[in-house]
Amino acid sequence: MRVRNKPWASDFLKSHPDIAIQDPAAHKGKWKELFGNDHPIHIEVGSGKGRFMAGMAKQNPDTNYIAIELFQSVIIDVLQKVLDEELPNLKILNVNAEDLRDYFDYGEIDRVYLNFSDPWPKNRHEKRRLTFKTFLSIYEDILIKGGEVHFKTDNQGLFEYSLQSFSAYGMLLKFVSLDLHNSSYEGNVMTEYEEKFSKLGQRIYRSEAKFQTE
Repeated sequence: MRVRNKPWASDFLKSHPDIAIQDPAAHKGKWKELFGNDHPIHIEVGSGKGRFMAGMAKQNPDTNYIAIELFQSVIIDVLQKVLDEELPNLKILNVNAEDLRDYFDYGEIDRVYLNFSDPWPKNRHEKRRLTFKTFLSIYEDILIKGGEVHFKTDNQGLFEYSLQSFSAYGMLLKFVSLDLHNSSYEGNVMTEYEEKFSKLGQRIYRSEAKFQTE
């Protein structure tokens, strides 16, 4: 993803430390204390501009959400949405997904969302895909027992790869749709990319994969 640099992004994030958490490692094992309630916590890895997470936070006030995005110049859009829409159940982290174990304790998270992740189509980049086995191991550690990964993409190749990766890891496929917008699935919240691709007539793929408890 090509991102236009915004030099002021860092200062904007630092000016709202109650939303853009500056030292996430300090909250490891204590995220529910930060939110001030005992609600389940869902995270999205690669939140982009945050339309999905803002929509989910608004739709489900009894769930806490954490948007995770590597690029500061992108995640500031999530921060702006939280400010504009007053979403107390949405926090943001400007961190790398490879380091999630540093920020979340074992079993601290209830669900992981992966939406329109970079497909990294070349074989030599397989390890960078967010559904590669090393990332699945990270999600398994921070999720509750039997926790789920919900995945959406417009990329058929990445979807097929991800289904194979989930299965090879021993996960259970609870839901698979090869054409989400023409399915009976209810409650879908679209991302920016999803709206763009669906308007072009592209199919949206979705799956829900669950880690086995034994």
